[in-house]
Amino acid sequence: EALSGAQLIAESLKAQNIEYMFGIVGIPVTEIAIAAQAVGIKYVGMRNEQAACYAASAVGYLTGRPGVCLVVSGPGFLHALGGMANATLNCWPLIVIGGSSDRNQETMGAFQEFPQVEAGRLYNKLSVRPSSLEVIPAVIEKAVRTSIYGRPGSCYIDIPGDFVNLQVNKSSVKYVECCLSPPVSTAEHSSVSEAVSVIARSKQPLLIIGKGAAYSHAENNIRKLVDLCGLPFLPTPMAKGVVPDNHPNCVAAARSTALQHADVIILLGARLNWILHFGLPPRFRHDVKVIQIDICAEELGNNVKPAAILLGDINTVTKQLLEEFSKRPWKYPSNSEWWKRLREKIMNNEERSKGLALQKSMPMNYYTVFHHIRELIPKDCILVSEGANTMDIGRTMLPNYYPRHRLDAGTFGTMGVGLGFAIAAAMVAKDQTPGKRVICIEGDSAFGFSGMEVETICRYNLPILIIVVNNNGIYTGLDADAWKEMLKFEDPATCVPPVSLLPNSHYEEIMSAFGGKGYFVKTPEELQNALKASMTDKQTPSLINVMIDPQSERKKQEFPWLTRSNL
Repeated sequence: EALSGAQLIAESLKAQNIEYMFGIVGIPVTEIAIAAQAVGIKYVGMRNEQAACYAASAVGYLTGRPGVCLVVSGPGFLHALGGMANATLNCWPLIVIGGSSDRNQETMGAFQEFPQVEAGRLYNKLSVRPSSLEVIPAVIEKAVRTSIYGRPGSCYIDIPGDFVNLQVNKSSVKYVECCLSPPVSTAEHSSVSEAVSVIARSKQPLLIIGKGAAYSHAENNIRKLVDLCGLPFLPTPMAKGVVPDNHPNCVAAARSTALQHADVIILLGARLNWILHFGLPPRFRHDVKVIQIDICAEELGNNVKPAAILLGDINTVTKQLLEEFSKRPWKYPSNSEWWKRLREKIMNNEERSKGLALQKSMPMNYYTVFHHIRELIPKDCILVSEGANTMDIGRTMLPNYYPRHRLDAGTFGTMGVGLGFAIAAAMVAKDQTPGKRVICIEGDSAFGFSGMEVETICRYNLPILIIVVNNNGIYTGLDADAWKEMLKFEDPATCVPPVSLLPNSHYEEIMSAFGGKGYFVKTPEELQNALKASMTDKQTPSLINVMIDPQSERKKQEFPWLTRSNL
């Protein structure tokens, strides 16, 4: 019995429990998508390979099983590189399958010929081309296994165009079974013991929870650790919700103070990269003791020499810490000077945000907009967020109560991820938690990167709510009058500020164009009505275009997560 390369690829993916494929078909990969649907893999056709790749990577983070991104040769492959790099830097599992030119035309200047395997090596844990049809199942198993074992990341499989319709006899194929679940490793006992001793001697401890903790489903054990030891904790952006943001020990609203004065920091699946200012002075004490818990040995000791290193799965190592603390009970006193200082800072910062949120001036500012969004969206919705000010202020104003319910620009600071992430989250939610809402909050500039994916959302009838926080630009914009005045004198290319976008752009009409619901809002009342309508209608995709003050910015350096210099 014979089968085609396309069928063999689809069957092999199915055998590795792959459930979702995103892509754009064309020569030579169309048959692969058709075969994938035939074996029960869900295929979502996107409008740009970049967005398709972002979507597939988000599936990997949300489910622990990689999504597949399917792309054509040459330019199709190149457009997916952004998604591969983003997945690998965020440590998310992903499989990219790229068509490539026929083998017998190599070096001849074939249609879309490009050294794809070689190019893929920079962005992936594994970049391979099967040498024959017979080995496809083994190569796919290795790619899936490599993407999820150790520190997760992206893997690329190159499929020559002539493989797709080539027939192979089933009897000659090397079939392989599904790879085992990733092995779970524990830290050395002596390191665990040392870590507990260091924590117990701390005067100003701080627990930092990273998205590695969210990925390893460590939420129950981390919450136990926080409660058992009374530790102040700070989530990195995508780790919000591992322990709920409204937990009394959350010190996110006093972030700078917490980082600057902690004498012992426990890193749970978080890296000392730019997001945490490298762990260095002046943002941290020069004598800070770091206890580093990570799945990747090469990460340990980066930028700061740790006081203790615990190599292993975050959930399992947290359990080891809990066991050690049950033998040597220790609880950080809640009436300490450190707690007093942190609570005071939290109070001050929350008061300032509240003051800004309640300003009655028109047009609205970011804080007012997020205040109303927070009041009206469900507690368990998945929040996707990107933009400059939109993402920064949204992170502080919109709480998460559940793990893996926030997706944003991440470690690589990638703009354009929003709609792809939202589509992935909506596909997974539909299967795993029907009725759960996905809310995608975009800056107007960020929305522009993948705005046409609104058509994809409507085509697959995904009830995503997109909120575009529109300030007519990147960071800041101009109002309509200033714009008109400026264009009287010169050609726009010589005088329009590089950060400006067209004032009062009606992004909501893009949603209406494809059959979804669009709302254009300028006042708090209009915003509330649009939010209520969108939340009530659980079937239709919608987009709320919220006009805000083009000069609205965040409070000065209170959450200096992203300062202009490192954007």
